[in-house]
Amino acid sequence: MGAKLLLDRKQQSDLFLLSQGAFAPLSGFQDSDAVNAVLDAGRLPDGQPWSIPIVLLADERPAADRVVLVDESGEAIGRLDVRSAYALDKQRYASAVFRTTDVKHPGVAWLLSAGKLALAGPVEADPEWVARYALEFDLPASPAETHAEIAARGWRTVVGFQTRNPIHRAHEFLIKIALESVDGLLLQPLVGETKPGDVPAEVRLDCYRALLDNYFVAGRTLLAALPAWMRYAGPREAIFHALVRRNYGCTHFIVGRDHAGVGSYYGPFDAQQIFSDYRDEELGIQPVFFDRVFYCRRCASMATPKTCPHPSDFHLELSGTQVRQMLGRGELPPPEFSRPEVAEILARHYAALELAGGVA
Repeated sequence: MGAKLLLDRKQQSDLFLLSQGAFAPLSGFQDSDAVNAVLDAGRLPDGQPWSIPIVLLADERPAADRVVLVDESGEAIGRLDVRSAYALDKQRYASAVFRTTDVKHPGVAWLLSAGKLALAGPVEADPEWVARYALEFDLPASPAETHAEIAARGWRTVVGFQTRNPIHRAHEFLIKIALESVDGLLLQPLVGETKPGDVPAEVRLDCYRALLDNYFVAGRTLLAALPAWMRYAGPREAIFHALVRRNYGCTHFIVGRDHAGVGSYYGPFDAQQIFSDYRDEELGIQPVFFDRVFYCRRCASMATPKTCPHPSDFHLELSGTQVRQMLGRGELPPPEFSRPEVAEILARHYAALELAGGVA
């Protein structure tokens, strides 16, 4: 088989998305010139927008330039033509992409623990592996699949929505507002690796199905999977997610409060402000911005600071931590926060965690 390189789950995710055109115009892992251009300007060397370098980090350069890529079982899943190998400046990468070098940031922690040498070159994925990989999600997972589904529905305008968390009433509110002005919704949860404590993808998918089945018009929504891993890069990742959704066929993309954020590393609207660095025409997709969403007891409806005049005493807002604590105690969040069908799915998940020895 010649030189082989083992890819972990994050790297397998990147291989799948590169090979399927989800990272277009990229067709392989980036070289040092491309990485430096992205870090410095959020653009490729030719000026096209691109905000997060796609790198393959290894401990050493393989013995040959033509490398067989293998998974944990040792099975061949693709090939890499190594055009160059270089030492990645991880401090520079972290400062530019994550806006911090704090090892408590999950993206920084990944970066510092990964290999020190970046391998660059075009990739191709084994078609049989691609088919098996996509089947893991039992949903459209490649741009070709979502484009075909969108065409079959006759949609000309499509709004994409990114989630890594269970969907709740605030998400539903802003999705429906956006859906009023386009033909269809691509609800595309990120199903790759996330940080410990995040709700597993299969549980989140059950939540999305329950919501779509009960509260959305059939034929106006498409549930698909994004097999990317979460980088928690805040503003940079918002641009990245928008460009990827463009490749999946979206014409619009929702960017809410603290998109792709973690902890307090980013301001609540930094992920919206970064879009001013780019023109909609060059991104190829139009961002749709939303303010903070909450349930107002006085309005008796979901609202935002733009539409609700009442003081915060009337607003029902729960943090992710508060919701997890409630569910861990066997309590359901109020229906103003979460649809009962969704809350019950989450309650079963947390009850099973409790029986297994601890709540995430």
